[in-house]
Amino acid sequence: MANRLTIDRTREKAQISRHIYGHFAEHLGRCVYEGIWVGEDSPIPNTRGIRNDVVAALRAIKVPLVRWPGGCFADEYHWMDGIGHRENRKEMINTHWGNLVENNHFGTHEFFDFCEQVGCEPYVAGNLGSGTLQEMSEWVEYMNFDGKSPMTQMRAANGREEPWRLRYFGIGNENWGCGGKMRAEYYADEYMRYATYCRDYPNAKLYRIAAGPRKDNYHWTKVLMENAGMYMDGLALHYYTRLEDTSMVTKLPDGNARYARNPNVKSYSATQFERKEWDIVMRESWFTEELMTRHSAIMDAYDPDKKVALIVDEWGTWFAVEPGTNPGFLYQQNTLRDALVAGMHLNIFNNHADRVRMANIAQMINVLQAIVLTDGEKMVLTPTYHVFDMFKVHQDAMLLDHNLLSDGFEVDGKTIPQVNASVSRNAEGKIHITLCNVNPENGAEVECFLDGIGAGSNLTGTVLTSDRMNAHNDFDRPEDIKPAAFTGYRTENGKLTVEMPSKSVVLLTIG
Repeated sequence: MANRLTIDRTREKAQISRHIYGHFAEHLGRCVYEGIWVGEDSPIPNTRGIRNDVVAALRAIKVPLVRWPGGCFADEYHWMDGIGHRENRKEMINTHWGNLVENNHFGTHEFFDFCEQVGCEPYVAGNLGSGTLQEMSEWVEYMNFDGKSPMTQMRAANGREEPWRLRYFGIGNENWGCGGKMRAEYYADEYMRYATYCRDYPNAKLYRIAAGPRKDNYHWTKVLMENAGMYMDGLALHYYTRLEDTSMVTKLPDGNARYARNPNVKSYSATQFERKEWDIVMRESWFTEELMTRHSAIMDAYDPDKKVALIVDEWGTWFAVEPGTNPGFLYQQNTLRDALVAGMHLNIFNNHADRVRMANIAQMINVLQAIVLTDGEKMVLTPTYHVFDMFKVHQDAMLLDHNLLSDGFEVDGKTIPQVNASVSRNAEGKIHITLCNVNPENGAEVECFLDGIGAGSNLTGTVLTSDRMNAHNDFDRPEDIKPAAFTGYRTENGKLTVEMPSKSVVLLTIG
């Protein structure tokens, strides 16, 4: 079967929110400390303690939003420990990630400074698991109230007169697991109680995000939408692409589940893998399409007007840590395989833009599927970074109606599409097509049908690929894999034919 992409330029389906291209920075390993924060006295060039090279890299790909401080860390984080003079801040033990002492030098003020330097919106995750309702309510007041109160006086004493007017606020994180091992019914009640006291202040209306399901826990989505849907703006789903699930799952008769990490499950290398491991990762990544479809269908039953967004605020690959590194730091390399996973996810999210309006890859720097790696003063951009750079053209563009028929890619008896795609038109009228060929051995010819395209069309292309499945950038070879100009296409009689290399991500711009 030929790969056939048919595009209807006359029908716009939804706007692709730029927040689909969001990121996640948790107090985990070297993401925040060393990755973002080096301190004002560091020899590494910085602005008020925040790395200049990292900020420049993030600005270059138009990072729209960053979620912080977790993750599991969020539900043990007490925000008042992270304000005031740094030398007086209370230390804590990061019990989730390595049991290291956290000095709290990077707190609320530093995070907002970081977001202002990057030019992105902040997304703060509140502590429902171990925190109090009063604590969460006062944090929102500290960040958003523009008046006289104990919280605003404290904020001013700490150097900030004006409120930040935070919009995106998460009420808990993974409350089915590390955030308290709650039942969906219990969390729904707790969510509504906490959400009530996270106030809207003048010119600072909150966008309240509920902790959503893990993977295919459709019961959680149903209960949350049925009981609390009218009180939320977003429901946050988490799904990681793994070769083998590293959790033990106990299903209960009421549809709930209990999750606990299983230290005995084998972890697989991020860089040393065979063809079979590549294939399984592509299959598990494509499962995201089913998750988006089925969770959206449940949400549609309770919210047909799609007022509540499906937010995928943790996604990405999860492999073994690099040899010799702290197991609790989740530091892994990033290869062309990760780039294909990123491109596939972003295409899927784009195509579900009517319901999916935010996503946050895990994580931004030095953790899991990072877009940036650092080592002291050195910095490397990963293949995943380059995918975000290529796909940034879709931010806030209009998703065009399209239909893709693809050759099959079989993995252990299950068939997924060899090619996946998304198509958008931006405000200037340019049409962008992003294509991923997940087959590591065979190229793919894709016939694109688009009214008005011809030999005189203004076409440009970019490709990310390599002759090696595990091609990656490191500190000795920081540009081993990077985007290149792509000319493997031709136009004739209203048809654009694209010759995709194996294991490649391609961007085409028309207009």
